[in-house]
Amino acid sequence: MVRVYLSEADRLLHPLLAKLHDEENVRGVTVFRGISGFGKNGRIHSSSLLDLASDLPVVIEFFDEPDKVKTIIKHLNTIVGPGHIVSWQAELNE
Repeated sequence: MVRVYLSEADRLLHPLLAKLHDEENVRGVTVFRGISGFGKNGRIHSSSLLDLASDLPVVIEFFDEPDKVKTIIKHLNTIVGPGHIVSWQAELNE
């Protein structure tokens, strides 16, 4: 199981989704758009009714076989850089 933490301003959502879907053929992907959050720099990103252009947190979550996930993470590291990817072992009910 992998989570990739971004913000809307990173403009990486669509390229990463295309890579995961078209090139990597992962088993499942979900994208979450946060209403508030902050990262390493401490700058708070949040939504309000006054915001027209948002820079909200975005989380891409996906899963697949462990060996495949390791390879995908290596590819993603060249795109998103350090500190944005979290992964852990998960069990799929089949």
